[in-house]
Amino acid sequence: MAWNKYNSIQNLQKNQVQVKECTSSCVEVSSGTSEECVNRPVDIESLRTGSIAKIPIVLAELTVKVNVDSIITLPEIAWEIKRIKKHVKITQCLLLQDTNILFIKGFVRKNIEYATRKCSNEEGFCGDIKHCTIDVPFSCTTPISFNGIEPLPPKFNRATEFEYFREEALNHDGFGSKDKLLSGDFREFNQISEEHFNELPFCELIKARIVEFDEILNYTDCNKQKMPFEERAFRKIEEKMVLFITLKILQKRQVAIGAVEAIPDCPCCPCDC
Repeated sequence: MAWNKYNSIQNLQKNQVQVKECTSSCVEVSSGTSEECVNRPVDIESLRTGSIAKIPIVLAELTVKVNVDSIITLPEIAWEIKRIKKHVKITQCLLLQDTNILFIKGFVRKNIEYATRKCSNEEGFCGDIKHCTIDVPFSCTTPISFNGIEPLPPKFNRATEFEYFREEALNHDGFGSKDKLLSGDFREFNQISEEHFNELPFCELIKARIVEFDEILNYTDCNKQKMPFEERAFRKIEEKMVLFITLKILQKRQVAIGAVEAIPDCPCCPCDC
């Protein structure tokens, strides 16, 4: 009947049934993996007729030594350096052609973990291990000896102008009726311009080695606090680093790849081929 839709008890029971259908248990997955998966080699298809490819060519490979000296001030009093993790990052590696000078910029990302004081007495002290991450920048220039191959010389842009011959009658005093002006037309401008998009040499970072000496500066005696006699507080660290960065300088070049003979099929065991 029409009044049933206003029956609150019947509608509540109907909604409870719908809720039970929608709140079923979560999905269940059961699977297993075998101990060994069998595979067989498949012939690798390649171009055997020869081609011209554009690939990076090694111009030089070198190891650059960079000396870095810096002073780090921690954000709070520390009592001991627990660990320092270092990563070398290169932000610029640019070869200035026609000078063979390589410009290098980057930084050393350092994560310093140090101990802090929370409580102490004459027998020892306790605290938290905190960390501070900093970037120590460096930059240098170095001459390049191309132990791979010389880079392509850059092609220069050029622009040339040309004009057309023009013959014009001279309707001015002092000129005869048969006199004519023979020249180029200065009322026009004609030009042929040419621009070249050279391949810029680029770098790859191969390896980095850091030899480091860190020294704590400005030790503070905490005589007013009960501490073991050998403990000293500090905030400043002076670090001396020598970076050995191995770089590879490349340039994309067109290389001719010769044809390759096809590999004959195996005649002895056709079932295994």
